[in-house]
Amino acid sequence: MLGGHTPRRQRHNPPRSSIVPCTASLPSAISVPSTAVGITLTKAMPVPSALLDLAVDPVIHDIDLRWTMAYAAALGDHNDRYFDTMRSNTVVAHPLFSVCPEWNAIVASRSQSSTIGMTTAEVLTGVHATHDVTIHRLVRPGDRLTTQLQIVALTDIGPGAKATTRLITTDADGQEVTATTQDAIYLGIPTDGTDHLDPMPPTVIAGSNRTGDPTTFSIDIAAGAAHTYTDCARIWNPIHTDRAVARAAGLPDIILHGTATLAHGVTAVVNARANGRPELVRRIAGRFAAMVRMPSMITINVWPGTLTPDGTTTVPFEVLNAQGDAAVRDGLIVLGELRE
Repeated sequence: MLGGHTPRRQRHNPPRSSIVPCTASLPSAISVPSTAVGITLTKAMPVPSALLDLAVDPVIHDIDLRWTMAYAAALGDHNDRYFDTMRSNTVVAHPLFSVCPEWNAIVASRSQSSTIGMTTAEVLTGVHATHDVTIHRLVRPGDRLTTQLQIVALTDIGPGAKATTRLITTDADGQEVTATTQDAIYLGIPTDGTDHLDPMPPTVIAGSNRTGDPTTFSIDIAAGAAHTYTDCARIWNPIHTDRAVARAAGLPDIILHGTATLAHGVTAVVNARANGRPELVRRIAGRFAAMVRMPSMITINVWPGTLTPDGTTTVPFEVLNAQGDAAVRDGLIVLGELRE
């Protein structure tokens, strides 16, 4: 895998010492007990409903060309749309680049959890279980983006409390660029007894059935892939880069970021079903499951798309790790109208 140059630190990024690590994208994320991630909860308190009232300040980022290029390069995705500066005002970011400006808002929300009585150990049981982003337009170099975070739902499921977070990113004109809904599961910790449902959940994606034979891609994941992705995405979580931290969290070693694994799936769909045109991507959804270790190989299966009544095309996909387990399952990408 080829990586980009290490990008400059932005003034909006908190110092690394302030970032609270989390056990994101663990194997079988929604069925793993908290003890399996090396966390001892001597007297875990329920996740309080006050989590829904958590106040997180909006986070502003100035998006530069070096950042967007580095993100695509970290994925080994050399599509000209991410790099060719000879074509005026046409360079765009990878469709999943939205996770980059969202990261600091997520970090801030974890840090704020202590204000409602959650301990660091309890916060560390949270795993990123699902990701669903609607893309109104691709991020472009030169954008000034503002990301606002709100926890919109808190419910009890078998493995623990499920918290649903919504992140809305807007541009300098106040126009929505992306809207992400993601679930985190606090393993082994229930809610305080009251379920709060998402008042405006994402719509169900039509045409999600797998039909026909998939196109299959095999991607080598280098030993340093997580280190490259960390600095090119500007997403720093030590379970992906620090073996001692990963082992202390109960992992066998450092693991690839779930968003990096998902991004590889997005690249495969763009290449196989969108004629290499990332601007056609309207929505990306999937569930995180098995871990991806390094070095290793992942396999991406991309099924034929299904045309839906609104003129969009839904493309199912999955990402398998080297053991054949689904690292991203139930993957779906919605593409805009495919015109030659």
